[in-house]
Amino acid sequence: MNLDRNQSPGRKKVGGWILAGTVSFGACLCLFGIAVFLTSCSPELSSEASSRIFNKLSIDYIGEYQIPLNFQVKDTPVGGLSGLTYDRQRDLYYAISDDRSDKAPARFYTLKLDLDTKNPQQVKFKQVNITDVTLLKDASGKTYAKGDSDTEAIALTPQSSVFISSEGDRLKKVLPFVNEFDLKTGQVKQALPIPERYLPDTEGKRGFQNNLAFESITLSPIGTLPASGEPLRLFAATESALMQDKEVAKVAQDGKIPGAKNRWLHYLLSNRAEIVSEHMYQLDPPPLGAVEHGLSEIQAIDTSGHFLTLERSFGLTGFRVKLFQAAMGGATDTSRVESFKGNTTIQPIKKQLAFDLKQLDIYIDNLEGMALGARLPDGSQALLLVSDNNFSKRQITQFLLFKIKMG
Repeated sequence: MNLDRNQSPGRKKVGGWILAGTVSFGACLCLFGIAVFLTSCSPELSSEASSRIFNKLSIDYIGEYQIPLNFQVKDTPVGGLSGLTYDRQRDLYYAISDDRSDKAPARFYTLKLDLDTKNPQQVKFKQVNITDVTLLKDASGKTYAKGDSDTEAIALTPQSSVFISSEGDRLKKVLPFVNEFDLKTGQVKQALPIPERYLPDTEGKRGFQNNLAFESITLSPIGTLPASGEPLRLFAATESALMQDKEVAKVAQDGKIPGAKNRWLHYLLSNRAEIVSEHMYQLDPPPLGAVEHGLSEIQAIDTSGHFLTLERSFGLTGFRVKLFQAAMGGATDTSRVESFKGNTTIQPIKKQLAFDLKQLDIYIDNLEGMALGARLPDGSQALLLVSDNNFSKRQITQFLLFKIKMG
């Protein structure tokens, strides 16, 4: 999600968000009054039911590393890091920038983590080395012009390519995309089909909300293994509800304010890309005093329809980030559902809280990217998060490293 800064008028603001906290103070007080009723909108599951639906997992914090504001790689400013993916063969990460070809052409960076693993039980996070940058090229072989993309998420394939999503710009009639690019050259290879219901109409009643389109994508792990013989499966989720699904925020009879109802696409990438299904992802209610709240990232964790999701919000109390485990099994296929408004028969993707970053008791910035990484010496797996600093002096590019154990 791009958050406009004053010096970049086409973008969303969390330099702007921070200013909006004062400009919209009266409106936020209203949210405070309403939000005192907030509790989780997800249906409560018994511990026995949860154990059948979700994997057993634990998440433990390792450490933090920050990239300086004016750091550059090959004359491009490193910032706006909005999505991550891990290259197991090369032990590298790739991070997409959501710069709309404003400070440099649309691009992704190559990262290498430096860890101290001398003590297998106490891995230390030393630093992040940014080693390269790859500029994205459109069908004509040229880099993307200013404002033609808003790249937000990235996922690596075993064919030395990456899928990258762009939110587009509803106000400027720039459409979102989920495209495949060559890993080395950045040249676009194919564009996935986007259903018409995601695209804007002229009446403002249909399609993605501005800057709230495809914020997150992920590939099923079985398709990311070289020579696995299995087709790739890609999942793409919107940051918030489509226009036709958007409901006026109000306190329900149970005293809760429901979060947005997002759409989550499931693609099968064989000889020809096709959409297999679509499901609804229900955001948690926004926290007290939140100005913005959305789904920032999804990460497949197995081949059985289990994911990690990252929900991020911002308000008068700063950023709030929670990780959830999500399970697709049993969710209603919403491919033929024109609108979610008033529809009480839809079974959403099930989820349960996995980790609330509030418990870390450290400053949390605008975390948007997430990727599972290498196996650590104790048998756990690295989980890396990154923040989008919006190229703002008020924010930081923050990497947080965790270890996650599943099963």
